[in-house]
Amino acid sequence: MANTPSAKKATRKIARRTEINKNRRSRVRTFLRKVEEAIASGDQEAARTAFKAAEPELMRAVSRGVVHKNTASRKISRLSGRVKAIGAAS
Repeated sequence: MANTPSAKKATRKIARRTEINKNRRSRVRTFLRKVEEAIASGDQEAARTAFKAAEPELMRAVSRGVVHKNTASRKISRLSGRVKAIGAAS
């Protein structure tokens, strides 16, 4: 347990920041899930619109420090390829 006033304040700040980051991470996952569901349904137009919404959300998470830049870039790249593959398959 924190004893000094500064340690107690740090604990409060960490708890507040953790809650905010949890919400941001959840939001990103929701956008990614929508893209995944559209890909699974085979609807390229829905997948494309979901992907266009998810991409800036992921990069916003990067700028907020929730996700690493390379992780976001990798996810975007892989999703982009899968969205394009729907069009090629049908």
